[in-house]
Amino acid sequence: MTPAPFNSDLGMPESYYAATANQSTAFRPLDGSIDVDVCVVGGGCTGLSAALHAAESGLRVVLLEGGKLGWGASGRNGGQMIPGLRKNAPELVGLYGAERARQLFDLSLQARTLVLELIERHRINCDLKLTGHLYAAAARADLPHMREEVEVLHRVMNYPSVRFLEVEETHAEVAADFHGGILDSLGGHLHPLNYTLGLAAAAARAGVQIFEQSPAVRVATAGGVLIGTPAGEVRARSCILAGDALLEEIGAGIGRYIMPVANYIGATTPLREPEALIAHDRAVSDSRFVVNYFRLSADGRLLFGGGERYSTRPPADMRAFVSQHLTRVFPQLRGVALDYAWGGLVSVTRTRLPHVGRKGDILYAHGYSGLGVILSTLAGKLLAAEVRESSREFALLAGIAPPPFPGGERLRPLLHIMGMLWFAAQDRSRARGS
Repeated sequence: MTPAPFNSDLGMPESYYAATANQSTAFRPLDGSIDVDVCVVGGGCTGLSAALHAAESGLRVVLLEGGKLGWGASGRNGGQMIPGLRKNAPELVGLYGAERARQLFDLSLQARTLVLELIERHRINCDLKLTGHLYAAAARADLPHMREEVEVLHRVMNYPSVRFLEVEETHAEVAADFHGGILDSLGGHLHPLNYTLGLAAAAARAGVQIFEQSPAVRVATAGGVLIGTPAGEVRARSCILAGDALLEEIGAGIGRYIMPVANYIGATTPLREPEALIAHDRAVSDSRFVVNYFRLSADGRLLFGGGERYSTRPPADMRAFVSQHLTRVFPQLRGVALDYAWGGLVSVTRTRLPHVGRKGDILYAHGYSGLGVILSTLAGKLLAAEVRESSREFALLAGIAPPPFPGGERLRPLLHIMGMLWFAAQDRSRARGS
């Protein structure tokens, strides 16, 4: 999709990921008309996975990217591989019952397996570390919920890979003032831009025709789908919309189901003793609603994200913005320089569960709400499979579609900001009560 001006101002060219990106192929813009079976709109992990799997099944596929491949959320994010969904196990059971909740959780685990298979099969060099994910308690009030989460994961989800950590164990994992946590041994982290570029290379080898700088400006349905760009058009039997937070309302009326939220990440200068901060190279995120998340890079930097903003205007100084949140978690890093700072847009839904579905010949998936690092690849595969024939897995995800945000185009963002500010205030209140 077309990067909005806001997104293009968020420092991706100066990011750590861009500075350490693998060499990649630049693709020309679409110029003229083309007829295919499937047109994919969006060159992130959802779109590239959909295009790759569709092409491997024998379909003729075009992928349109409004900017550069991987320069949306897929290549900017924290790189944390976190199994599961944004609803925890007790919430899933409460919403859908034990059997359906277990099916959803099992499906989410397929995302991890798929990503690892693709990395191995296509030899994607992306700094993969299968060192686990630590979900850290920012407040003591979170501990009963974490204990319940582990118990339900063991008993209902048949998932033995998690264990509850007491405060002393947590401090042995990460040198920050957390009160306990959940350690998932199947978590990990990777270089998201290099993973995305690896998917793009695999898709191109599979025969996908890829066009960069080719935003979809209109989508019409009549005997198939017609997708227009500034200099061309694609006629397809099916269209997959995979623009996530950069998806403008060009078709299927799905933009009102997601809300773009800005997030910022900084990368410190290489640390002398990175293991003194995170002992076992885990990916770490905390229990705040406005979540902090961090990990080590391959060259020993701390990559720290946090402090979402709900304004369409980025902070004047992204390094200063990230630093204030980083030093609250790691006061011992005051004075340590940030060599890189950048931002991006992530889409969230009202329920924090992904919005996946189809309307006639248009299919879509977005709204991963911060867990798109591996879920997006699975969603793309399911979209590609659904083009050919209906599947149980696709229906399972489509069945948990969130409701749209209330209000019209102008009112929706304001109502969302008010809600997010309320939750941020609750974070501060819980922290004071710790």
